Amino acid sequence: IQNASFVQAACSAFPGKIIVGIDAKDGLVAIKGWAEVTRVQAVELARQMQGYGVIAIIYTDIKRDGMLSGPNIEATQALAEALTIPVIASGGVSSINDIQKLMQTKRFGIQGVITGKAIYNGSLDLKEAITLARQNA
Repeated sequence: IQNASFVQAACSAFPGKIIVGIDAKDGLVAIKGWAEVTRVQAVELARQMQGYGVIAIIYTDIKRDGMLSGPNIEATQALAEALTIPVIASGGVSSINDIQKLMQTKRFGIQGVITGKAIYNGSLDLKEAITLARQNA
């Protein structure tokens, strides 16, 4: 938000190479290590970033990140539908079932997923997830 001009300059200097991460809680952008939730809508910021030339948005629902409660598919899909650039879902993935659910949203613009804790605790087999993604590419 405060560094929007920096993102714009980066997109000009490195066209087609910049991806922006947007962390949000209840649809509002969170900043400063998630300590502060702004009044800026994630969709509004994503549209601004798209206008600057970013090639994708990584969208993290901070209420779900690390919780293994399943990704916020509805919010991620709504963001993806508001943009013409791809969205990468982040936060909450707990199992291969979550990957399968996210794959059903590909037509809306959700092009990928980030997972961490589910791999570390063994509830998601990375090899299985990669195989599934390749089969449905």
